[in-house]
Amino acid sequence: MDWGMLASYWPFVLALMVTGVASGLAAGLLGVGGGAIIVPALSLVLSVLGYDSDVVQHVAVGTSLAIIIPTGLASARAHWKRGSLDSKTLWLWVPFIVTGTFIGGLMAGLFSGDVLRIVFAVMAFVIAANIVFAFQTRLMGHLRGSALTHRIAAFVVGYISALMGIGGGSLSVPTLVAFGATMHAAVGTSAAIGVAIALSGTLGFAISGWGVAGLPPLSIGYINLAALLLVAVLAALFAPLGARLAHRLDQKALKTVFAVFLVVVGLNMLWKVLAG
Repeated sequence: MDWGMLASYWPFVLALMVTGVASGLAAGLLGVGGGAIIVPALSLVLSVLGYDSDVVQHVAVGTSLAIIIPTGLASARAHWKRGSLDSKTLWLWVPFIVTGTFIGGLMAGLFSGDVLRIVFAVMAFVIAANIVFAFQTRLMGHLRGSALTHRIAAFVVGYISALMGIGGGSLSVPTLVAFGATMHAAVGTSAAIGVAIALSGTLGFAISGWGVAGLPPLSIGYINLAALLLVAVLAALFAPLGARLAHRLDQKALKTVFAVFLVVVGLNMLWKVLAG
């Protein structure tokens, strides 16, 4: 199928455009990479359009990772220019986070769509609880000096991020803070870590989905090129608007809203599992 034939899929295109706008606004407003928005949104869009439930979640997760590549590069570059990127920690994490993400991407093909939904839901609940109660620093703070702990954490963050389809910021930022990094350094380093996660995870999902039947048009494995283009471009355009809105709103309230959003998304994912 070529790009011209995509015109017959206008509901798909329109829904992708709405997803791009929403994920861009959320990324700027809430300080997240957008994966927490993109995955459930793409999953909903593809489900409504009648694609198989197993294929839907895999495409949503794999494509979300691909979308994070350009947005993550731009974010990492901005943080590097401001000196808020810890290169020592970055190079300590990268080999292990790349390994964890690539393995997660390859193994995703072995899991059903429902398994991926459960992983997303459980981790959404954990991330939401950590936003509200900040328990990770208390649990892991005493391990901050251990290089081995950094490497294990990097592998786990990479593996889980691949199965969720996120850039890992919701996991890596609180982990780096728990290990003693300042918030600015954690956010900047996490942006670069997110690029490594996205590159490795995208490759894994492209390979594991190669030749799978029932994929949406213009897909390479579990990576949908139409969604990659439309969502990434619109997300990049609308993220600055979200950032401007964020500076006008109470940050504590925003964190609470994001935590509630994650719980609602997690419950919706579990409902799909139980209803299916």
